[in-house]
Amino acid sequence: MAELKSLAKDTAIYGLSSIIGRFLNYLLVPIYAMAMSASSGGYGIVTEVYAWTALLMVILTYGMETTFFRFVNKEAENPAIVYSTVLKMVGTTSLFFAIICILLLRPIASVMGYADHPWYIGMMVLVVAQDAFQCIPFAYLRYKRQALKFALLKLLFIILNIALNLTYYVFMKGNDVFYAFLFNLICTSFIGLLLIPTLKFRGGFNKHLAKRMLNYSYPILILGIAGILNQVADKIIFRHVYPDAESAKSQLAIYGACSKIAMIMAMLTQAFRYAYEPFVFGKSKDKDSKETYAQGMKYFIIFTLLAFLAVMFYLDILKYILQPDYWEGLKVVPIVMAAEIFMGVYFNLSFWYKLIDQTKWGAYFSFAGCFVLIAINVIFVPIYGYIACAWAGFTGYAVAMLLSYFIGQKKFPINYDLKNIGTYVLLAIILYLIAMNLPFENSILVLTVRTVLLFVFVAYIIKKDLPLKAIPFINRFVK
Repeated sequence: MAELKSLAKDTAIYGLSSIIGRFLNYLLVPIYAMAMSASSGGYGIVTEVYAWTALLMVILTYGMETTFFRFVNKEAENPAIVYSTVLKMVGTTSLFFAIICILLLRPIASVMGYADHPWYIGMMVLVVAQDAFQCIPFAYLRYKRQALKFALLKLLFIILNIALNLTYYVFMKGNDVFYAFLFNLICTSFIGLLLIPTLKFRGGFNKHLAKRMLNYSYPILILGIAGILNQVADKIIFRHVYPDAESAKSQLAIYGACSKIAMIMAMLTQAFRYAYEPFVFGKSKDKDSKETYAQGMKYFIIFTLLAFLAVMFYLDILKYILQPDYWEGLKVVPIVMAAEIFMGVYFNLSFWYKLIDQTKWGAYFSFAGCFVLIAINVIFVPIYGYIACAWAGFTGYAVAMLLSYFIGQKKFPINYDLKNIGTYVLLAIILYLIAMNLPFENSILVLTVRTVLLFVFVAYIIKKDLPLKAIPFINRFVK
């Protein structure tokens, strides 16, 4: 229980910074939506370019974040040497990537469809190269349990980025997409300067260690590529399969903006991951580790279901972060949120093959899900548009999740509390269906009833798995 309290503390710090950070990042959505109308397709460009950035980020870190945690927690390894070796590996590859791409910038931009705006791509290249390198010192902060420093640096980046975007797009009434990428580059570079004291190269470079880490990480790279494709492939290929080239960017803008509302689930998953990954590898030596993993899974599902209900019950309010010409895409929100829950469960399940050093399984599962996702996009986007993108993500993650669970139970069995988890899922579905089909026209009455339904779910959590007596501070007032 002490370990779970420690995990909860770190998750609270990561989670608070992640939620605040993502909330602040949400400000970019109405800012861009206000400056770039859906019909202009400007936000569609932002959506597509950042989809490429996410994919390149996975390639340039090539699994070294997880690999760092695995090797730095091995008793036979010197943590200083592990950290220094990883820093030099990722730093070198990121530098070469940036140099080559800048030298070949115009042909690359032309192939991507941005021949008239090559520096959209140029700035993306410089940002992703720095982000990939910064990933390692940020991982080091997590390893050292310096959650507060980690969180403050992440928040500083977001606040500075918001301030620059507000200045140009709101106060100066600008509408040029170029500055969205420029401000990101400025903020990334600034955070890089602040991370310099965290860089420790004195451990040297161990070739034998580097080889072993690469052998461990390359399957993670493969599954990472497949995993990120599950998240961004729809945005990358949309313009190439949607039949109307003129409206493709505007449709992608609507889908990208509305999907952002669903990203609260990604906040919770990311916050949990930041704390859970070093915790799991550190806990792997303990006898009761499997029981702890099962408890972690249950609580993750409980609170992501709570987040799902909260977002859907108050979507009529949340939609105002977008301009009305984007509202037609709100129908994707519950689908994307459900897909995010599947992704989070899949992440939690993924530790069985990481802990037994068989990361190849992750690649198999992710590619299976990715194949399903891409196939659905290619077949159905020309017919149904961006709604097919949402269902493709839902189906792809469901496939990967189920494969990982059933094979994992044979390779590394964990006794998950499926009965209790299933009850929570069923209750959430029932409450969601009731809330979405209320026979009232009055919006205040609708929100009131939905709030009551949300409290029903919270009350069940408190009664079943989180009694008030177990919560610090609150337990002082509960007999």
